[in-house]
Amino acid sequence: MHRLVVIPGDGIGREVVPVAVEILEALLPGLQTREADAGWDCFQRQGCAVPEATFDALRECGAGLFGAVSSPSHRVPGYRSAILQLRQGLRLGTSLRPVRSWPSLSSRPGVDLIILRENSEGLYSGREHLEAEGVAIAERVVTREACLALAHRAQDVAKARHARRITLVHKANVLPLTCGLFRDTCREVLEGEGWASELDERLVDVAALQLVEQPEAFDLIVTTNLFGDILPDLACHWSGGLGLAPSLNWGEGIALAEPVHGSAPDIVGSGRANPLGAILSTALLLRYHWQEPVLAQRLEGAVESFLWEEGRADFGFETTRVVGQGILAAL
Repeated sequence: MHRLVVIPGDGIGREVVPVAVEILEALLPGLQTREADAGWDCFQRQGCAVPEATFDALRECGAGLFGAVSSPSHRVPGYRSAILQLRQGLRLGTSLRPVRSWPSLSSRPGVDLIILRENSEGLYSGREHLEAEGVAIAERVVTREACLALAHRAQDVAKARHARRITLVHKANVLPLTCGLFRDTCREVLEGEGWASELDERLVDVAALQLVEQPEAFDLIVTTNLFGDILPDLACHWSGGLGLAPSLNWGEGIALAEPVHGSAPDIVGSGRANPLGAILSTALLLRYHWQEPVLAQRLEGAVESFLWEEGRADFGFETTRVVGQGILAAL
């Protein structure tokens, strides 16, 4: 039995998530869903961005789909990003971001890579303080425990996709303690699992350049939290841009699918929100969490067929409806 917690979140999350759930129900007729609350709107209504009931529902069901989150760019007393709370509170220690060439969306064929990111610590650990007037300090936390978990997850993904190359991305020449710990721990695990001949390294600035110049040269990238936030946003240019990018927040026995786009308040209610990011995020749930690779491939195949047939993914004020119905038909 497959169970899913549905968290529409803010803005266009409420428009794209129902489309993705409808398509997932077509693939999994026995899917059980329950809705939960989280996000900026939730904070304004309830005084907390993620109610304890949402954490409880996700722990019970083991899988969720989160639509979008709005976050203020200034400090608001009592508020902390809902998605950061969910990642850390549920120990979703790995973020998985695929980038691949899609018909009509990519100007470059042959791109097919995954970026695995440590998802819980680094500069996003939340350890900031004012040391003196005009001096703010942020602490970068890297632990061997989190690096081990990421490396073992990378081994699983590499094995499943028969990886031809695993690239560790870091900045150990400037951050020898934190990036050095990350690099050395991941190397220890992956070499011990037999991946020594496929394993290489890149400094993050070189990796960024090469993701622009020759993205097809990469297969599986493994990196730290901040670098793993930035590099997929750069690389997703090759698969249609940030608005169509899927992701999976992944822990032990629990996963939260999440389209990467924001809440897009400027197009809420217009019908222009594209649900592809949410739909492809559910494919990641199917493949990596629910261990349903055949269904995941069927869904991704339907997306590809739809894009080949239509030759585009922007249908103006009909985008949400046309994309959802088109992929359902392709299934």
